[in-house]
Amino acid sequence: MYKNSQDFPFTKILEDNWLTVRRELEQLSDRNFVEWPEKHLYQDGWDIFGLYAFGMKLDKNCQLCPETTKLVEQVPNLVTAGFSSLKSGTHIKPHTGYPDGVLRCHLGLVGCEGCGLRVGDETRKWEEGKTFVFDDTTEHEAWNRGTQTRIVLLLDFKYPLEKGKSNNLEDKSVMELLKGALPFFKKK
Repeated sequence: MYKNSQDFPFTKILEDNWLTVRRELEQLSDRNFVEWPEKHLYQDGWDIFGLYAFGMKLDKNCQLCPETTKLVEQVPNLVTAGFSSLKSGTHIKPHTGYPDGVLRCHLGLVGCEGCGLRVGDETRKWEEGKTFVFDDTTEHEAWNRGTQTRIVLLLDFKYPLEKGKSNNLEDKSVMELLKGALPFFKKK
């Protein structure tokens, strides 16, 4: 389910600085991106340039995007951050994310026309310079029916759970499993 972006003050900071983020993105080449590790969800065309992966800073990548790194480091309880690229014609199958207690934020940067994200029963379109926040554990799917590659700044962050529930990111076995995907987020 989608959340109200205004409930998260860092989204305004990202929106106010989106052109800075896009300028740093434009300095990267396609070679800087690697395939998203969950290949069973798509054929081809979903790539990532990671800045943070499961709480671990990817120093070499962050050095290429110092201003973006400063911005994402202002996000409370940051778990993951990076640029998510979806090439024209790509469809990410319906799926759910792993961790409870984590929300995902997207900041639209490039190629948003003709693209969409369905979360539960609601579909939204990305807009350049605008954020939206959603619960990654709700079934969602994405597509790019436009002519350009769509790129967003993707952020995952922990949020407080209801009393009596625990965040499975605090489970060491879950974190080890997630960190197993870490090599996919690093430039080869």
